Amino acid sequence: MTIAQTLAGLVRRFLGVDLPVRLRAWDGSEAGPADAPTVVIRSRQALRRLLWDPNELGLARAYVAGDIDVEGDLREGFARFWGLARRAGLGKVKLSAADRLHALNLAFKLGVIGPRPAPPPEEARLSGTEHTKARDRAAIAHHYDLSNEFYRTLLDPNMAYSCGYWTSTAPDYTVEDAQRDKLDLICRKLGLRPGMRLLDVGCGWGSLILHAAANYGVHATGVTLAAQQREFIQARIAERGLCDRVEVRLQDYREIPDDGFDAIGTVEMGEHVGIGNYPTYAAQLFRLLKPEGRLLLQQMSRVATAPKASSGGAFIERYVAPDMHMRPVGETIAMLERAGLEVRDVHALREHYVWTVDAWAQTLQKRADELTALVGEGQLRVWRLYFAGGALAFQENRMGVDQILAVRPGAAGTSGMPRTREDVA
Repeated sequence: MTIAQTLAGLVRRFLGVDLPVRLRAWDGSEAGPADAPTVVIRSRQALRRLLWDPNELGLARAYVAGDIDVEGDLREGFARFWGLARRAGLGKVKLSAADRLHALNLAFKLGVIGPRPAPPPEEARLSGTEHTKARDRAAIAHHYDLSNEFYRTLLDPNMAYSCGYWTSTAPDYTVEDAQRDKLDLICRKLGLRPGMRLLDVGCGWGSLILHAAANYGVHATGVTLAAQQREFIQARIAERGLCDRVEVRLQDYREIPDDGFDAIGTVEMGEHVGIGNYPTYAAQLFRLLKPEGRLLLQQMSRVATAPKASSGGAFIERYVAPDMHMRPVGETIAMLERAGLEVRDVHALREHYVWTVDAWAQTLQKRADELTALVGEGQLRVWRLYFAGGALAFQENRMGVDQILAVRPGAAGTSGMPRTREDVA
Protein backbone atom coordinates (compact mmCIF):
# COMPACT_ATOMS: atom_id res chain seq x y z
CA MET A 1 0.00 0.00 0.00
CA THR A 2 1.35 3.47 -0.92
CA ILE A 3 1.82 6.28 1.63
CA ALA A 4 -1.13 8.25 0.24
CA GLN A 5 -3.39 5.18 0.40
CA THR A 6 -2.22 4.51 3.97
CA LEU A 7 -3.12 8.03 5.05
CA ALA A 8 -6.48 7.87 3.28
CA GLY A 9 -7.14 4.62 5.13
CA LEU A 10 -6.44 6.35 8.46
CA VAL A 11 -9.05 9.00 7.70
CA ARG A 12 -11.56 6.32 6.71
CA ARG A 13 -10.89 4.27 9.85
CA PHE A 14 -11.00 7.12 12.36
CA LEU A 15 -13.73 9.29 10.81
CA GLY A 16 -15.73 6.82 8.77
CA VAL A 17 -15.58 8.98 5.64
CA ASP A 18 -13.42 9.27 2.53
CA LEU A 19 -10.89 12.03 1.98
CA PRO A 20 -12.60 15.24 0.80
CA VAL A 21 -9.47 16.32 -1.15
CA ARG A 22 -6.86 14.73 -3.36
CA LEU A 23 -3.74 13.73 -1.44
CA ARG A 24 -0.18 13.46 -2.83
CA ALA A 25 2.56 12.14 -0.54
CA TRP A 26 6.31 12.73 -0.69
CA ASP A 27 6.79 9.43 -2.55
CA GLY A 28 4.57 10.66 -5.41
CA SER A 29 1.64 8.40 -4.52
CA GLU A 30 -1.90 9.82 -4.67
CA ALA A 31 -5.32 9.06 -3.22
CA GLY A 32 -8.69 10.77 -3.02
CA PRO A 33 -11.09 12.38 -5.53
CA ALA A 34 -9.46 13.45 -8.81
CA ASP A 35 -11.66 16.56 -9.20
CA ALA A 36 -10.72 18.13 -5.84
CA PRO A 37 -7.86 20.46 -4.81
CA THR A 38 -4.69 18.46 -4.16
CA VAL A 39 -3.01 18.59 -0.75
CA VAL A 40 0.69 17.89 -1.21
CA ILE A 41 2.55 16.44 1.77
CA ARG A 42 6.14 17.30 0.90
CA SER A 43 7.92 15.43 3.68
CA ARG A 44 7.59 13.39 6.85
CA GLN A 45 8.05 16.65 8.74
CA ALA A 46 4.44 17.60 7.93
CA LEU A 47 3.11 14.44 9.59
CA ARG A 48 5.46 14.98 12.53
CA ARG A 49 3.95 18.43 13.07
CA LEU A 50 0.46 16.91 12.98
CA LEU A 51 1.51 14.14 15.35
CA TRP A 52 2.55 16.73 17.93
CA ASP A 53 -0.37 19.09 17.21
CA PRO A 54 -3.23 17.12 15.59
CA ASN A 55 -5.37 20.21 15.10
CA GLU A 56 -5.63 23.52 13.24
CA LEU A 57 -2.33 24.74 14.69
CA GLY A 58 -0.43 21.72 13.40
CA LEU A 59 -1.90 22.15 9.92
CA ALA A 60 -1.15 25.88 9.94
CA ARG A 61 2.46 25.34 10.99
CA ALA A 62 2.94 22.70 8.30
CA TYR A 63 1.48 24.99 5.61
CA VAL A 64 3.40 28.12 6.63
CA ALA A 65 6.65 26.12 6.81
CA GLY A 66 6.05 24.70 3.32
CA ASP A 67 5.79 21.10 4.55
CA ILE A 68 2.25 21.01 3.14
CA ASP A 69 1.04 22.76 0.00
CA VAL A 70 -2.23 22.99 -1.88
CA GLU A 71 -2.63 22.78 -5.66
CA GLY A 72 -5.89 24.28 -6.86
CA ASP A 73 -8.32 26.53 -5.03
CA LEU A 74 -7.19 26.94 -1.41
CA ARG A 75 -10.61 28.20 -0.31
CA GLU A 76 -12.37 25.20 -1.89
CA GLY A 77 -9.98 22.94 -0.01
CA PHE A 78 -10.92 24.74 3.22
CA ALA A 79 -14.62 24.41 2.40
CA ARG A 80 -14.29 20.66 1.90
CA PHE A 81 -12.41 20.19 5.16
CA TRP A 82 -14.90 22.39 7.02
CA GLY A 83 -17.77 20.38 5.55
CA LEU A 84 -16.05 17.18 6.67
CA ALA A 85 -15.62 18.58 10.18
CA ARG A 86 -19.33 19.36 10.39
CA ARG A 87 -20.47 16.02 8.95
CA ALA A 88 -18.07 13.85 10.94
CA GLY A 89 -18.23 15.87 14.18
CA LEU A 90 -14.44 16.03 14.47
CA GLY A 91 -14.56 17.71 17.85
CA LYS A 92 -16.42 14.70 19.26
CA VAL A 93 -14.22 11.93 17.81
CA LYS A 94 -12.86 9.64 20.54
CA LEU A 95 -10.05 7.28 19.54
CA SER A 96 -9.99 3.88 21.17
CA ALA A 97 -6.82 2.38 22.59
CA ALA A 98 -6.65 0.11 19.53
CA ASP A 99 -6.97 3.11 17.21
CA ARG A 100 -4.17 4.95 19.01
CA LEU A 101 -1.90 1.89 18.86
CA HIS A 102 -2.67 1.46 15.14
CA ALA A 103 -1.80 5.11 14.44
CA LEU A 104 1.41 4.88 16.47
CA ASN A 105 2.54 1.77 14.60
CA LEU A 106 1.92 3.49 11.26
CA ALA A 107 3.82 6.55 12.46
CA PHE A 108 6.84 4.35 13.24
CA LYS A 109 6.61 2.64 9.83
CA LEU A 110 6.40 5.99 8.00
CA GLY A 111 9.36 7.39 9.95
CA VAL A 112 7.52 10.37 11.38
CA ILE A 113 8.30 9.78 15.05
CA GLY A 114 10.75 12.37 16.29
CA PRO A 115 11.23 15.55 18.33
CA ARG A 116 8.69 18.35 18.06
CA PRO A 117 9.58 20.60 15.09
CA ALA A 118 10.22 24.25 15.87
CA PRO A 119 7.36 26.59 14.88
CA PRO A 120 7.94 28.68 11.73
CA PRO A 121 9.60 32.06 12.47
CA GLU A 122 6.44 33.87 11.31
CA GLU A 123 4.61 32.73 14.43
CA ALA A 124 3.98 35.41 17.09
CA ARG A 125 5.79 34.98 20.39
CA LEU A 126 4.27 37.32 22.94
CA SER A 127 4.94 37.37 26.67
CA GLY A 128 3.28 38.89 29.69
CA THR A 129 -0.36 39.27 30.65
CA GLU A 130 -2.88 39.67 27.84
CA HIS A 131 -3.99 43.23 27.03
CA THR A 132 -1.50 45.05 29.19
CA LYS A 133 -0.31 48.14 27.33
CA ALA A 134 3.09 46.59 26.56
CA ARG A 135 1.63 43.34 25.25
CA ASP A 136 -0.99 45.18 23.17
CA ARG A 137 1.82 47.19 21.53
CA ALA A 138 3.69 43.94 20.74
CA ALA A 139 0.55 42.25 19.36
CA ILE A 140 -0.24 45.19 17.07
CA ALA A 141 3.38 45.50 15.93
CA HIS A 142 3.47 41.78 14.97
CA HIS A 143 0.87 42.33 12.25
CA TYR A 144 0.80 46.02 11.40
CA ASP A 145 4.52 46.79 11.49
CA LEU A 146 5.24 44.03 8.98
CA SER A 147 6.16 46.52 6.22
CA ASN A 148 4.49 49.71 5.02
CA GLU A 149 5.60 48.83 1.49
CA PHE A 150 3.95 45.42 1.77
CA TYR A 151 0.61 46.99 2.71
CA ARG A 152 1.01 49.71 0.08
CA THR A 153 1.42 46.98 -2.57
CA LEU A 154 -1.47 44.87 -1.26
CA LEU A 155 -4.11 47.48 -0.41
CA ASP A 156 -5.86 50.25 -2.32
CA PRO A 157 -4.24 53.72 -2.59
CA ASN A 158 -6.14 54.88 0.53
CA MET A 159 -4.46 52.07 2.52
CA ALA A 160 -7.83 51.05 3.98
CA TYR A 161 -7.33 47.69 5.71
CA SER A 162 -10.92 46.87 6.68
CA CYS A 163 -14.18 45.78 5.08
CA GLY A 164 -15.18 47.89 2.08
CA TYR A 165 -18.70 48.94 1.10
CA TRP A 166 -19.48 47.58 -2.37
CA THR A 167 -22.17 49.79 -3.92
CA SER A 168 -21.87 48.58 -7.53
CA THR A 169 -21.47 45.38 -9.53
CA ALA A 170 -20.00 47.19 -12.55
CA PRO A 171 -16.89 45.45 -13.97
CA ASP A 172 -14.78 48.58 -13.53
CA TYR A 173 -15.80 49.06 -9.88
CA THR A 174 -12.77 48.16 -7.74
CA VAL A 175 -11.77 47.70 -4.13
CA GLU A 176 -10.51 51.29 -4.20
CA ASP A 177 -14.06 52.44 -5.03
CA ALA A 178 -15.51 50.22 -2.30
CA GLN A 179 -13.12 51.63 0.29
CA ARG A 180 -13.88 55.21 -0.76
CA ASP A 181 -17.61 54.48 -0.51
CA LYS A 182 -17.04 52.94 2.95
CA LEU A 183 -15.20 56.06 4.14
CA ASP A 184 -17.99 58.28 2.78
CA LEU A 185 -20.61 56.08 4.48
CA ILE A 186 -18.85 56.48 7.82
CA CYS A 187 -18.52 60.25 7.40
CA ARG A 188 -22.20 60.60 6.50
CA LYS A 189 -23.33 58.45 9.44
CA LEU A 190 -21.20 60.60 11.75
CA GLY A 191 -22.79 63.73 10.29
CA LEU A 192 -19.41 65.37 9.71
CA ARG A 193 -19.34 69.07 8.85
CA PRO A 194 -16.50 71.61 8.46
CA GLY A 195 -14.85 72.56 11.72
CA MET A 196 -15.92 69.45 13.67
CA ARG A 197 -13.41 67.46 15.75
CA LEU A 198 -13.11 63.82 14.69
CA LEU A 199 -11.18 61.14 16.59
CA ASP A 200 -10.18 57.83 14.97
CA VAL A 201 -9.26 55.21 17.59
CA GLY A 202 -6.97 52.65 15.96
CA CYS A 203 -6.54 54.71 12.80
CA GLY A 204 -4.52 52.24 10.70
CA TRP A 205 -2.73 54.02 7.87
CA GLY A 206 -4.96 57.07 8.23
CA SER A 207 -7.53 56.44 5.50
CA LEU A 208 -10.46 57.81 7.54
CA ILE A 209 -8.81 60.87 9.08
CA LEU A 210 -7.23 61.92 5.77
CA HIS A 211 -10.48 61.38 3.83
CA ALA A 212 -12.59 63.21 6.41
CA ALA A 213 -10.23 66.18 6.64
CA ALA A 214 -9.87 66.53 2.85
CA ASN A 215 -13.53 65.97 1.92
CA TYR A 216 -15.55 67.06 4.99
CA GLY A 217 -13.36 69.84 6.39
CA VAL A 218 -12.99 68.38 9.90
CA HIS A 219 -10.08 68.57 12.31
CA ALA A 220 -9.04 64.92 12.66
CA THR A 221 -6.94 63.13 15.26
CA GLY A 222 -5.85 59.52 14.85
CA VAL A 223 -4.23 57.22 17.41
CA THR A 224 -2.33 54.01 16.68
CA LEU A 225 0.06 51.66 18.47
CA ALA A 226 2.00 50.84 15.27
CA ALA A 227 5.07 53.04 14.79
CA GLN A 228 5.30 52.34 11.05
CA GLN A 229 1.68 53.37 10.57
CA ARG A 230 2.32 56.68 12.34
CA GLU A 231 5.37 57.41 10.16
CA PHE A 232 3.34 56.65 7.03
CA ILE A 233 0.45 58.92 8.07
CA GLN A 234 2.74 61.80 8.98
CA ALA A 235 4.28 61.66 5.52
CA ARG A 236 0.84 61.65 3.87
CA ILE A 237 -0.36 64.56 5.99
CA ALA A 238 2.57 66.62 4.75
CA GLU A 239 2.15 65.46 1.12
CA ARG A 240 -1.52 66.50 1.11
CA GLY A 241 -1.04 69.82 2.89
CA LEU A 242 -3.23 68.82 5.85
CA CYS A 243 -0.86 69.66 8.70
CA ASP A 244 -3.29 72.24 10.09
CA ARG A 245 -6.19 69.77 10.20
CA VAL A 246 -4.80 66.26 10.86
CA GLU A 247 -2.79 64.93 13.80
CA VAL A 248 -1.62 61.37 14.42
CA ARG A 249 -0.37 60.04 17.75
CA LEU A 250 1.43 56.90 18.86
CA GLN A 251 -0.90 56.35 21.78
CA ASP A 252 -2.91 53.70 23.61
CA TYR A 253 -6.66 54.32 23.64
CA ARG A 254 -6.53 54.25 27.45
CA GLU A 255 -4.15 57.23 27.46
CA ILE A 256 -6.12 59.69 25.30
CA PRO A 257 -6.49 62.76 27.56
CA ASP A 258 -8.83 64.88 25.42
CA ASP A 259 -12.61 64.92 25.47
CA GLY A 260 -15.43 66.80 23.76
CA PHE A 261 -14.99 65.25 20.33
CA ASP A 262 -17.92 65.80 17.96
CA ALA A 263 -17.50 62.34 16.43
CA ILE A 264 -15.47 59.17 16.88
CA GLY A 265 -14.74 56.48 14.31
CA THR A 266 -13.15 53.21 15.37
CA VAL A 267 -12.84 50.74 12.51
CA GLU A 268 -12.02 47.09 13.30
CA MET A 269 -10.12 48.10 16.42
CA GLY A 270 -12.47 46.67 19.06
CA GLU A 271 -11.47 43.09 18.15
CA HIS A 272 -8.01 43.80 19.61
CA VAL A 273 -9.22 45.16 22.96
CA GLY A 274 -10.04 41.89 24.73
CA ILE A 275 -13.16 40.85 26.60
CA GLY A 276 -11.83 42.01 29.99
CA ASN A 277 -10.92 45.47 28.74
CA TYR A 278 -13.95 46.07 26.52
CA PRO A 279 -15.97 47.85 29.25
CA THR A 280 -12.97 50.19 29.71
CA TYR A 281 -12.82 50.75 25.95
CA ALA A 282 -16.57 51.50 25.76
CA ALA A 283 -16.39 53.83 28.77
CA GLN A 284 -13.47 55.69 27.21
CA LEU A 285 -15.37 56.18 23.93
CA PHE A 286 -18.29 57.58 25.95
CA ARG A 287 -15.99 59.94 27.88
CA LEU A 288 -14.27 61.21 24.75
CA LEU A 289 -17.51 62.24 23.06
CA LYS A 290 -19.37 65.46 23.77
CA PRO A 291 -23.12 65.20 24.51
CA GLU A 292 -24.98 64.32 21.28
CA GLY A 293 -21.65 63.30 19.75
CA ARG A 294 -21.77 60.26 17.49
CA LEU A 295 -19.74 57.06 17.50
CA LEU A 296 -19.33 54.81 14.45
CA LEU A 297 -17.84 51.47 15.44
CA GLN A 298 -17.11 48.94 12.67
CA GLN A 299 -16.25 45.57 14.15
CA MET A 300 -16.00 41.91 13.26
CA SER A 301 -18.09 39.48 15.28
CA ARG A 302 -18.49 35.79 15.91
CA VAL A 303 -21.92 34.57 14.87
CA ALA A 304 -23.72 33.31 17.98
CA THR A 305 -24.37 29.85 16.48
CA ALA A 306 -20.78 29.38 15.27
CA PRO A 307 -18.18 27.34 17.20
CA LYS A 308 -17.03 29.38 20.19
CA ALA A 309 -13.51 30.24 19.01
CA SER A 310 -13.54 33.86 20.18
CA SER A 311 -9.98 34.45 18.98
CA GLY A 312 -10.75 33.40 15.40
CA GLY A 313 -8.89 30.10 15.85
CA ALA A 314 -5.36 28.91 16.55
CA PHE A 315 -3.98 30.07 13.18
CA ILE A 316 -5.32 33.63 13.54
CA GLU A 317 -4.13 33.79 17.14
CA ARG A 318 -0.57 32.67 16.39
CA TYR A 319 0.07 34.21 12.97
CA VAL A 320 -2.27 37.12 12.24
CA ALA A 321 -3.94 38.82 15.20
CA PRO A 322 -2.61 37.69 18.59
CA ASP A 323 -5.02 38.26 21.49
CA MET A 324 -7.94 39.03 19.16
CA HIS A 325 -11.36 38.53 20.73
CA MET A 326 -14.64 38.38 18.84
CA ARG A 327 -18.12 37.99 20.27
CA PRO A 328 -21.68 38.08 18.90
CA VAL A 329 -22.68 41.61 17.92
CA GLY A 330 -25.46 41.64 20.52
CA GLU A 331 -22.90 41.30 23.33
CA THR A 332 -20.95 44.26 21.94
CA ILE A 333 -24.10 46.37 21.79
CA ALA A 334 -24.88 45.51 25.42
CA MET A 335 -21.43 46.66 26.55
CA LEU A 336 -21.74 49.94 24.65
CA GLU A 337 -25.13 50.54 26.26
CA ARG A 338 -23.79 49.77 29.73
CA ALA A 339 -21.17 52.49 29.15
CA GLY A 340 -23.97 55.00 28.62
CA LEU A 341 -24.07 55.11 24.81
CA GLU A 342 -27.35 54.85 22.92
CA VAL A 343 -27.18 52.51 19.91
CA ARG A 344 -29.15 54.01 17.01
CA ASP A 345 -28.37 51.74 14.07
CA VAL A 346 -26.68 48.41 13.24
CA HIS A 347 -25.67 47.79 9.63
CA ALA A 348 -24.49 44.27 8.74
CA LEU A 349 -21.81 44.09 6.03
CA ARG A 350 -20.92 40.39 6.11
CA GLU A 351 -21.00 39.70 2.36
CA HIS A 352 -19.02 42.88 1.72
CA TYR A 353 -16.06 41.33 3.55
CA VAL A 354 -16.09 38.33 1.20
CA TRP A 355 -15.81 40.70 -1.78
CA THR A 356 -13.11 42.76 -0.04
CA VAL A 357 -10.97 39.75 0.86
CA ASP A 358 -11.40 38.35 -2.65
CA ALA A 359 -10.00 41.59 -4.08
CA TRP A 360 -7.02 41.50 -1.70
CA ALA A 361 -6.39 37.82 -2.51
CA GLN A 362 -6.35 38.60 -6.24
CA THR A 363 -3.74 41.30 -5.66
CA LEU A 364 -1.74 38.92 -3.47
CA GLN A 365 -1.69 36.37 -6.28
CA LYS A 366 -0.99 38.89 -9.03
CA ARG A 367 1.87 40.59 -7.17
CA ALA A 368 3.20 37.55 -5.31
CA ASP A 369 6.80 38.03 -6.47
CA GLU A 370 6.92 41.66 -5.29
CA LEU A 371 5.31 40.82 -1.96
CA THR A 372 7.57 37.82 -1.37
CA ALA A 373 10.62 40.02 -1.96
CA LEU A 374 9.32 42.38 0.75
CA VAL A 375 8.39 39.91 3.51
CA GLY A 376 9.51 36.41 2.48
CA GLU A 377 7.80 33.23 1.33
CA GLY A 378 6.65 32.24 4.82
CA GLN A 379 4.72 35.48 5.33
CA LEU A 380 3.14 35.16 1.90
CA ARG A 381 1.89 31.70 2.87
CA VAL A 382 0.47 33.17 6.09
CA TRP A 383 -1.51 35.69 4.04
CA ARG A 384 -2.74 33.11 1.52
CA LEU A 385 -4.08 31.00 4.36
CA TYR A 386 -5.51 34.05 6.13
CA PHE A 387 -7.45 35.25 3.09
CA ALA A 388 -8.73 31.80 2.12
CA GLY A 389 -9.94 30.96 5.62
CA GLY A 390 -11.24 34.46 6.35
CA ALA A 391 -13.31 34.76 3.18
CA LEU A 392 -14.83 31.33 3.83
CA ALA A 393 -15.74 32.23 7.43
CA PHE A 394 -17.71 35.29 6.23
CA GLN A 395 -19.18 33.42 3.27
CA GLU A 396 -20.48 30.61 5.47
CA ASN A 397 -21.86 33.00 8.12
CA ARG A 398 -19.48 31.94 10.86
CA MET A 399 -18.19 35.50 11.16
CA GLY A 400 -19.84 38.83 10.56
CA VAL A 401 -18.91 42.51 10.47
CA ASP A 402 -21.18 45.37 11.46
CA GLN A 403 -21.24 49.14 11.61
CA ILE A 404 -22.77 50.22 14.93
CA LEU A 405 -23.87 53.85 15.13
CA ALA A 406 -24.30 55.21 18.67
CA VAL A 407 -24.59 58.57 20.39
CA ARG A 408 -23.77 60.00 23.79
CA PRO A 409 -27.16 61.32 24.92
CA GLY A 410 -27.50 64.92 26.06
CA ALA A 411 -28.47 65.91 29.61
CA ALA A 412 -32.18 65.68 28.83
CA GLY A 413 -31.79 62.47 26.84
CA THR A 414 -31.51 64.29 23.52
CA SER A 415 -29.67 62.49 20.71
CA GLY A 416 -29.26 65.16 18.07
CA MET A 417 -30.08 62.51 15.48
CA PRO A 418 -32.06 63.38 12.33
CA ARG A 419 -35.72 62.42 12.12
CA THR A 420 -35.29 59.66 9.48
CA ARG A 421 -32.74 56.91 8.95
CA GLU A 422 -32.19 57.90 5.31
CA ASP A 423 -30.80 61.25 6.46
CA VAL A 424 -27.95 59.38 8.18
CA ALA A 425 -26.91 56.76 5.61
